[in-house]
Amino acid sequence: MPVRKRFGQHFLHDRNVIRRIIEAIAPSASDRIVEIGPGRGALTWDLLQRAQALDVIEIDRDLAQSLREDPRAGQGLRVHVQDALNTDFDRLRSGGSYNLCPTLNPTKI
Repeated sequence: MPVRKRFGQHFLHDRNVIRRIIEAIAPSASDRIVEIGPGRGALTWDLLQRAQALDVIEIDRDLAQSLREDPRAGQGLRVHVQDALNTDFDRLRSGGSYNLCPTLNPTKI
C-alpha cells in the first residue's frame, strides 16, 4: 500500500528498531495494549504475541482492513478505524487499565 501523506504516514521496517521498541515496552501475557497508528503492523504482530489483548487505532481504512484480514490477527486484535486524536480512550479501558503504544508521526501531534 502506498504512503498517504495526508495521514502523515511513515512505516517502521527496521527489525533492530522494532526489537528495541518491543524490549522497551516489555509486554507480558496479562497486558492490554493500545497501539496508535499500527500502519502495516510492524509492531502489532510482536505485541500481539506477547500481550493478552491489543487494540489498534488506525485512521487509514485500507490499512485497518489489511490488519483485520491478516491470519495473525486471531481473537486478540481489535481494530478501530478512527483518528486517535478523537478517540475516547476511557471507552477502550472497559473496566481495566492498558498500556499505550503510540507510533504517531510526532510532527502531526
